[in-house]
Amino acid sequence: MTGENEQGLRAMLDFTRLISIAILMIHFYGICHGAFTHWGWTSPIIDHIAHNFWKLPIFKTVLFTKVSALLMLVVYLFGIRGKKDEKISIKAALAYCITGLLFYFLSNFLLYIKADLIQISLYYIGMTAAGYLLMVTGGTYLSRILKLKIRRDIFNTENETFPQEERLLENEYSFNLPARYQLNGKLRKSWINIINPFRALLVAGTPGAGKTYFVVRNVIEQQIRKGFSMFLYDFKYDDLSKIAYNSLLENYKHYKVPPSFYVVNFDTPMYRCNPLEPEAMRDISDATEAARTILLGLNRDWIKKQGEFFVESPINFLTAIIWFLKKYEGGKYCTLPHAIEMMQQDYNDLFPVLNSEPEIEVLINPFISAYKNNAKEQLEGQTASAKIAMARLSSPNIYYVLSGNDFTLDINNPDAPKIVCMANNPEKSQTYGAVISLFVFRLLRVILHKGRNKSSLIVDELPSIFLNGIEQFIAVARSYKVSTVLCVQDFSQLVKDYGKELAEVIVNICGNVISGQVTGDTAKQLSERFGKIVQERESVSINRNDTSISRSTQLDSAIPASTIATLSSGEFVGIVADNPEERIDLKTFHSEIINDHKAIATKEKRFKEIPLVRDISAEEIQNNFIQIKNDVDAIIRSVSEMINKKQGTFAKQKSY
Repeated sequence: MTGENEQGLRAMLDFTRLISIAILMIHFYGICHGAFTHWGWTSPIIDHIAHNFWKLPIFKTVLFTKVSALLMLVVYLFGIRGKKDEKISIKAALAYCITGLLFYFLSNFLLYIKADLIQISLYYIGMTAAGYLLMVTGGTYLSRILKLKIRRDIFNTENETFPQEERLLENEYSFNLPARYQLNGKLRKSWINIINPFRALLVAGTPGAGKTYFVVRNVIEQQIRKGFSMFLYDFKYDDLSKIAYNSLLENYKHYKVPPSFYVVNFDTPMYRCNPLEPEAMRDISDATEAARTILLGLNRDWIKKQGEFFVESPINFLTAIIWFLKKYEGGKYCTLPHAIEMMQQDYNDLFPVLNSEPEIEVLINPFISAYKNNAKEQLEGQTASAKIAMARLSSPNIYYVLSGNDFTLDINNPDAPKIVCMANNPEKSQTYGAVISLFVFRLLRVILHKGRNKSSLIVDELPSIFLNGIEQFIAVARSYKVSTVLCVQDFSQLVKDYGKELAEVIVNICGNVISGQVTGDTAKQLSERFGKIVQERESVSINRNDTSISRSTQLDSAIPASTIATLSSGEFVGIVADNPEERIDLKTFHSEIINDHKAIATKEKRFKEIPLVRDISAEEIQNNFIQIKNDVDAIIRSVSEMINKKQGTFAKQKSY
């Protein structure tokens, strides 16, 4: 487009417009000649020129003349290029054009009215000219309308939509969440298919995001329906336990061997279970990890200081006591309450007793050396932190629950499957959480055997307990058909309670992720995990002479951090894992999980309360508390007498 071409085009368009106006002016002069004569606007020369034009075919009739002028005007309007304006609407432009056409052609009826010639001429010329000008205005507006529609999606919502899995992919282990999502402005139905739950599921979301109501509830109900054994950590008892109990009542028929249902509750003791069951501890390393779990659960700051002297020393101290109780009389007194009471014994009595067990001599040697050398400050530094922390567990209720053995933790035993609900109390979460951590740790050791039932570990509010070795468990659980569901409010909670390195491992090792509203670094990390999609970009440049519109595509975040931070309750983003034989191409999703709220409310009204299997009196609990103290005193006394007896015999032999 050269300047010369533009000039030539402009001259042609101006000439076309002049022809249109000239046709109209000649028409007015001829049709209203009487009025022009009255006004004195005629002359013989003009009449002679006009008379020659009137012989042309276009002036044969009024309608034909007007159509000819209109055609010239249309040619002119097609050629002009007005300054583009996105605010001009096509409705306004068409309104001008249609109104102008009506005025332009309806004025013909004025010529058939018998009235004053001057008035009729004025009205006719005015009405026709007004219609002509309105059409010029409307046509000009049409040329200024942007031919490409500019996006009005100020939050880029439509651009961030992408295809999602709409098929229901189900197998004997999967759980499937019905959902709906937006795609190019249309609402479509979809499915969140967790076809391989053994690759672990991480559920994130701030309070009120809907983790329990939309995700965990469905997981519990569907896994029980498919015959899973289950260990359920219920942070706010009995929110999840009641769902599990009533689901089990409805689905007993789906189990080859009906599972037993157990609740471990420290506030209202029902069942008793010993996480330090001696038969389950094969060697001293099991005792060491149990000691580590309970102490790190009580002292979260120690998690980041593992390997330091004043962290490892208390762990060794508790390990020695646990292993001593395991070896003493076949493990008859190998319980956490007995270990707690034994830790509180006087050093003069305790160390000789522990030293009588050869397998723990290496563990207690530093303590005995410090004791013999009167290094009391060092000794207190090694043991006091453990004694003070463990003393917080000295509760009659905790002692009662942990000192019995109504069931074992092998929940996936084919001959005796179980659904175990571990109850916590938010008001006592730090104390109970440490004990629950020990239960889960021992469970992780017991259920990893091949040939067992499919089972599930569901942990609500993961940061409230310390799962020692959870990253190793997730890595191998798939081989043993153990599904893991971990719930957190935010990844920063894991960093705070587990340390940065371990928190990153837990987050990154989970193959399935479902997240509600989260903010900050958690939202950024998830956004990076979900990857990028091709998005369209438009830019408009408007100046005096021209309007340019450019459209391009670029890779951008499929689900930006800002979108994750503003999700509504029930709206989730995530990514799912698949199997080699069951491929899922569309793994990422951003959708709203569909729950039948009325059906759930009706179902909850019919829920049965978890029954109290026994009525345990406060006196029975207190008697058990005292009995444990007496047991420890008896152990110390018995072993001390045996040591003294051996020393007396040795002294006599030496005198001989």
